[in-house]
Amino acid sequence: MNAHELHIISTGKQPIEKFVEIASNIQEHVDFFYLREKQMSASELYRALTLLHDNKIPLSKIVINDRVDVAWVHKVFGVQLAFHSLDAGVVKGAFPGMNIGCSIHSMDEAKAAFSKGADYAIYGHVFETDSKIGLPPKGVKELHAITRNVNLPIIAIGGITPFNCQVVLDAGARGIAVMSGVLEAENPVRAVKEYSKSLGKETLDEFHI
Repeated sequence: MNAHELHIISTGKQPIEKFVEIASNIQEHVDFFYLREKQMSASELYRALTLLHDNKIPLSKIVINDRVDVAWVHKVFGVQLAFHSLDAGVVKGAFPGMNIGCSIHSMDEAKAAFSKGADYAIYGHVFETDSKIGLPPKGVKELHAITRNVNLPIIAIGGITPFNCQVVLDAGARGIAVMSGVLEAENPVRAVKEYSKSLGKETLDEFHI
């Protein structure tokens, strides 16, 4: 993974065709796309993956949440494991070479992910977000402690906008993960360019004279 990455995670609320359409329009600005579709069966996820690939999204940019089997069969970049998923150590042993991300919410979970061989972790939620109403945000203090004390690339998630992104990067995050900020934006292409700029990425507009 390169520094200051942009990860886009499906909302689980959009028709998969809509997600694929947006993904195909923004993929040049995005490092990784996650299929986080809890309601989908393995065969439905496989079809969704095929649709993404048919629309020019490289398999090397795709991560599947939870379903190690689908990720392995389709040879995508990797799998994102939640608390209810298979243990990261088990996955690492059974599927050598697969990139493994863990969803974490604390220092202890970060240390556990590292000890079990995770390649990176997604930490949050950092700021208030409509998807976590009633749950207090973690803030950047623990994020900074984790990045300082655990040798694991951390992707921050939760309420991150182009305007507060720098605070997260200053806390040591390798990058950010976004859902509705891009996928539910009125203009997803414009939104993703704003995030990309906030991450220090070059955009096509910067080359226009």
